[in-house]
Amino acid sequence: MGSVDTSLVPRPPPRAIPQHHRTNLGPVWRWGLEPSPGSPQGLVSVWQHLCPCAGAPTVSIFLKPPGVIPPGGSTTICCSCQCADGNAVLYKDGRRLRTRELRDGRAEFPISNATQKDAGPYSCHYLAGGTVLARSETLEMTVTEFRLPRPVLSVLPALEVAAGARVTFRCTITHPRAGCFLYLEGQDKAPDFIHKDQDDFNLPRVHKGNEGRYSCQCYSGAALVEWSGVSNSLDLVVKDYTWSNVVRLVLGAAVLVLLGLIVAEDRHRLWCIRPAGRGGHRTAPCTQSSL
Repeated sequence: MGSVDTSLVPRPPPRAIPQHHRTNLGPVWRWGLEPSPGSPQGLVSVWQHLCPCAGAPTVSIFLKPPGVIPPGGSTTICCSCQCADGNAVLYKDGRRLRTRELRDGRAEFPISNATQKDAGPYSCHYLAGGTVLARSETLEMTVTEFRLPRPVLSVLPALEVAAGARVTFRCTITHPRAGCFLYLEGQDKAPDFIHKDQDDFNLPRVHKGNEGRYSCQCYSGAALVEWSGVSNSLDLVVKDYTWSNVVRLVLGAAVLVLLGLIVAEDRHRLWCIRPAGRGGHRTAPCTQSSL
């Protein structure tokens, strides 16, 4: 995506990353808000596993729809867990807010008529049998007025593409010095950044994991950051034609085998001439007793 002028990149909704250090009690996971080496200022990479143990439950947190929220706006904080049944507990600034039962691995906490009191850091805990088994990273929710025009998102060459194709996301805004963030709904990592000197964000070889609902949001300024609203949403569909062709070949082979069995049975069927009375006769399929 080229070089980025980090002095003009605002902090997007940050994600906490764990830092592994050892004490006399063994491994401990400490949560911080430090950018990974080589990341633009304020962009934080996400480590998606909360425990070094294999099979441990993991919890992610994200906004639906994603992005900065205007005063009076609405959003939903989603807690997603790769775990068995249990409860998701929502925390803000370390204070327990609400508890919801997980349904299909997800719990949702809607926020309507947002104010500055709703802004701040949120996290999810996975609770089972009264015990906290996993904690999410931290999600920073921002509530501010929108002062830039709303951008328009487009996807090239199409919204439905084959796996391995090159896809371009274009976030267009009528502002000469605006940078933009590309959001993928449900993604629990820092959004992709489109620099103000660039028009597009490219995925050189898409795969099924790139499917989903995309939108973008733009900003301008350094000391005083001004935001736009979130763009229109577009759903990207990635077709794996290789797998589809395999399924078609298997079904075609099964049909050919079935037709072959029908023809073979017809060709090997025996017919017998049986008396029909008064010197007449008739033909009928032979049975074991007539042979």
